[in-house]
Amino acid sequence: MNAPLHVEAITGVILAGGRGSRMGGADKGMQNFNGVPLALHTLMRLSPQVGEVMINANRNLAAYESFGVPVWPDSTGLGDYAGPLAGFLTGLERCETPYLLTVPCDTPLFPLDLVARMAEALAREDADMAVAAAREEDGQLRPQPVFCLMRTSLLESLLRFTQGGGRKIDAWTAQHKTVVVPFDQPGDDARGFFNANTLAELHQLESSLP
Repeated sequence: MNAPLHVEAITGVILAGGRGSRMGGADKGMQNFNGVPLALHTLMRLSPQVGEVMINANRNLAAYESFGVPVWPDSTGLGDYAGPLAGFLTGLERCETPYLLTVPCDTPLFPLDLVARMAEALAREDADMAVAAAREEDGQLRPQPVFCLMRTSLLESLLRFTQGGGRKIDAWTAQHKTVVVPFDQPGDDARGFFNANTLAELHQLESSLP
């Protein structure tokens, strides 16, 4: 049995650097959820689970900085809005702890024990990374690769992958020992990994809250 990961060893990065094309080009992280910007809601939910938090954003930087944590735009040379792996790279380049956890800004009900369960699985399997999985509407358990806990030593591997033209998260994670962590246990919220791609979906999720 491998030693458990301590919270202080994990930095969380909130991925808010996307184009928001399905929200009409709106900055997704700045859309309100229950009266709070999505990225700030995500920050409040994630902060107790990790040692440090940063935000990856590519616009409205002053607004993100007002949340009180470091904000880093993509610095990867992959072009504008290069997708989640650009955020992974930015986080790995700036991370000062042995592990990095990525979460998107548009999935506001992600589990409060997300990090604990992913860290336990990664340590147990002595894996390079852990990826969350959840049941989707068709009942299938599918990986949610933007929820990824990884060793920061993977920076060089990700640089090679992206410089070679790779952009798909699962194609990169497949190169490494990855443990899939299911979040479909009794008591897990079925909405835990529902991501709001449109304003209508965001309002629908809001209205489902008690």
